[in-house]
Amino acid sequence: MRNSFLSFSLPLIGHEEIDEVVEALKSGWLTSGPRTKQFEQDFRDAVGAPAALALNSCTAGLHVALKVLNIGPGDEVITTPMTFAASVNVIEHVGATPVLVDVEPDTLNIQPDAVERAITQYTKAIIAVHYAGHPVELNALRAIAEQYHLHLIEDAAHAVGASFEGQPIGSGSNLTAFSFYATKNLTTGEGGMLTGDAELLDHARVVSLHGMNREAWSRYSAGGKWSYDIVEPGFKYNMTDIQAALGLQQLKRFDRMQDRRREIVETYNAAFGDHAAFLTPTTREHVTNAWHLYVLRLRPSELTISRDQFIQEMTARNIGTSVHFIPIHMHSFYRNKYNYAPDDFPVAHAAFQQMVSLPLSPSMSDQDVADVIDAVLDIRTSFTRRRAAA
Repeated sequence: MRNSFLSFSLPLIGHEEIDEVVEALKSGWLTSGPRTKQFEQDFRDAVGAPAALALNSCTAGLHVALKVLNIGPGDEVITTPMTFAASVNVIEHVGATPVLVDVEPDTLNIQPDAVERAITQYTKAIIAVHYAGHPVELNALRAIAEQYHLHLIEDAAHAVGASFEGQPIGSGSNLTAFSFYATKNLTTGEGGMLTGDAELLDHARVVSLHGMNREAWSRYSAGGKWSYDIVEPGFKYNMTDIQAALGLQQLKRFDRMQDRRREIVETYNAAFGDHAAFLTPTTREHVTNAWHLYVLRLRPSELTISRDQFIQEMTARNIGTSVHFIPIHMHSFYRNKYNYAPDDFPVAHAAFQQMVSLPLSPSMSDQDVADVIDAVLDIRTSFTRRRAAA
């Protein structure tokens, strides 16, 4: 057993990021400025997006997306229960009603056929979450959105580096929100990016910064003018140059970090794939998985302990884990407001009871990976359900 605790997901930060942040501090421009602009351009080019807007979170991106698409009271937005609360909270923030539908058993992504069945005269949008970095079935969802005249918003918090049929997530004209939180594949500490149609992004830029018709960068840089106008009540969602400094250098090393994630995933799959106690994550042939998470599912019929006990055993072996996610309909606010029962979404509920997210980060050493595998297999050996002799 390892002597020190292995955190679930530590970011990989090198001297390049540190030096860039120091240079940003020395520049005197700490809020949104030249580095933020450069990060927007570099990220836009990296994913092939029409336009990109740097923000302080993926949540901000989703909120702004709903606002610029004029979604509000009386409208319904279809989304998944298998996501972090932010994906659904933003629907509540604009006064619309979230409509949850169940997920696919293998990818745990939203079921397109369930989406279509849930459409009513009040439905205005779909928020599709690329769970764990595996893209949703975009062709099916795009066809549904087009047929019923709906907006398709992608929650790509997990999906930096993912692609669908060779096209990077975020390369389309529909609004797509990315996360650069500390545990994400590319981090700015806190931060996010909204990509999509350039005209929509122009409006989003105004909404994201108080509703001002001029940015601080254009007001306070050389030749800028002090005057501005508030054209609508907006928010304070801008990214800072300190955050962008991290992002610029993370983006330069991103491909190498993704290569390391894939190496770890392949090692995990080789170690766990042949054991009846485990269901390893899947990747469909027509997608590139970003591998933000490695979600191992436990088969209760093969083990004498629960998922929660499994996590306790991992902790006792100095391995950090997590669970992604407690389904939305099981949280008290949504459960009480919409009268949900746990088995209203049986696939999501069953998966939640079985899942544990193992450490997955490019900062992990080969020994770290080996320690995780040893811990999982030791628990399996200790708590395998013994079959009675025939």
